[in-house]
Amino acid sequence: MKAGSIKSPYTLVLASNSPRRKEFLNSLGWAYTLRIAEVNESYPEGLKAGAITDYIAVKKASPLRDGLKKNEILLTADTLVWSSDHVLGKPMNTDHARDMLLQMSGQWHEVITSVALTTQDQQTVFHQSTQVKFAELSSSEIDAYVSSGQALDKAGAYGIQDWIGLIGIEQINGSYSNVVGLPTALLYQTMKSLGYIA
Repeated sequence: MKAGSIKSPYTLVLASNSPRRKEFLNSLGWAYTLRIAEVNESYPEGLKAGAITDYIAVKKASPLRDGLKKNEILLTADTLVWSSDHVLGKPMNTDHARDMLLQMSGQWHEVITSVALTTQDQQTVFHQSTQVKFAELSSSEIDAYVSSGQALDKAGAYGIQDWIGLIGIEQINGSYSNVVGLPTALLYQTMKSLGYIA
């Protein structure tokens, strides 16, 4: 295999507008097409942690599954932050984002990303969890980041690749790419095990 590219007899279909996921697939040299469907990301009460992201990743695939061609693999994904036994999704507004960051300041939390790989014939769902620790964040640091607008489109109100991550993340245990939004090594190994790539 040539470094920098991934060959497959299948066509990968990405159902995500996330620039981070697109960037990862581009970096992997994985050719893909985009196919987006609007999905309500609600989930049943009682689900926790990875069960939530698994459910939503599958839900995102549902409206597109019937339209898949024989040689297409649909990739859907969902990421959340799990902190103090509660889910932290995308913040509703700047105040909500500020509250999330204050809650995580000086604490460990868990970032979970689920991926669903769907074809005409089967669906495989998996997730990965990474432990992340923030340093103590000052109010001015949190305010500066929230004011930038970057917090509002990310689970847990932060991106590890953003300024707040560069100055505030003290330690991670697990996959970095998983925190950004796609567990690339696990995705690659799963695709290999399913025979989707050589």
